[in-house]
Amino acid sequence: MTVATTANHLQRLFQLRHSARGMRPYDLGLLLIALALMSIGLMVVTSASMPTAARLFDNPFHFAIRHGIYLVLAVIAALVTLQIPMRWWQASNVYLLLLSLLLLVAVLVAGRTVNGATRWLAIGPLTIQAAEPAKLFFFCYLAGYLVRRYEEVTENLKGFIKPLAVLFFLALLLLMQPDLGTVVVMFATTVGLLFLAGARLWQFFGLLLSGLSAVVALIMFEEYRLRRITAFLDPWADPFGSGYQLTQSLMAYGRGDLFGQGLGNSLQKLEYLPEAHTDFIMAILAEELGFVGVCAVLALLMMLVLKALRLGNLALQQERPFEGYLAHSIGIWFAFQTTVNVGASAGLLPTKGLTLPLVSYGGNSLILMCVAVAILVRIDFELRMDGVQAISEERKKGRGK
Repeated sequence: MTVATTANHLQRLFQLRHSARGMRPYDLGLLLIALALMSIGLMVVTSASMPTAARLFDNPFHFAIRHGIYLVLAVIAALVTLQIPMRWWQASNVYLLLLSLLLLVAVLVAGRTVNGATRWLAIGPLTIQAAEPAKLFFFCYLAGYLVRRYEEVTENLKGFIKPLAVLFFLALLLLMQPDLGTVVVMFATTVGLLFLAGARLWQFFGLLLSGLSAVVALIMFEEYRLRRITAFLDPWADPFGSGYQLTQSLMAYGRGDLFGQGLGNSLQKLEYLPEAHTDFIMAILAEELGFVGVCAVLALLMMLVLKALRLGNLALQQERPFEGYLAHSIGIWFAFQTTVNVGASAGLLPTKGLTLPLVSYGGNSLILMCVAVAILVRIDFELRMDGVQAISEERKKGRGK
């Protein structure tokens, strides 16, 4: 019996078992949350990018059209990902890690430099930001490693250090671009996943302190990073210099008030606020849709994260540890990246170039985030199919008696 035949058989079993209750073989709520965030993103990116697009390309919808194309590509990538069984991800996690290393090295050798950062690899008409797949592929590797070496990770220091050595090597390649934001996200997700996997507290706190010390050192030894920290602490001390971006963002938040100025009525998007449609998309959303709009988007992202964490717990309970750890890592990844993006635009954290998941403009980030959501849907689907298969086997045994 082929894999396709087996999948169709399980689909029919599920429908026969649950059709009377109106249940589905996938989490419709998860899909609706993702689609809602993507729709809001298209709307706000269109509004935020029009002045810049009109000046640069004489077409106010230039970025909106590109974002729409990215959305189509992201949905296609998600549909393809839904067809891939989770056992493939588990079997291929080491090869995916090697692929991410190869991409990061290729960027340093033949990458394209923009604003002093070498983060993009041009392959024909495609432009790949290697840091984006590196995050997902590393989390797949980490989930696979925890399955293979769970006892080592929880019982001795050697097993705990091995994945950190891999992270350290990836971090070096990323810092050479430079891309501290991705390193921080990967480190935070690794810490959270190792903690959930049962690492000893002294190892956890040691790792946390070491990571924070390393980040502080990286900031202190780079002048532009130090300027970002000083601007974050007191942006109004130099509102037309190092604190310019943050002060403009804070003014956008202030103008938004409770219900906002109305969609399309932002002043800060008139090229007062740099990167309005990417890193600071939440500031424009706050100005146009107000506190209510910000709360709505954050609520959707929180529900997405909670669904991922709940799915991870369910997978661990059903003895599918790889799926459990991967779902947990995706949930932590989305939560931390959202925190950093919103915190930076609201002046709660230092400015860091990270997109708002499923909302900000950026093809690579959007596609990889959609792939991550598709993996969550696939995990949920397989867990439901496991339940249906178990029910079918019990019925067969009952008839045999």
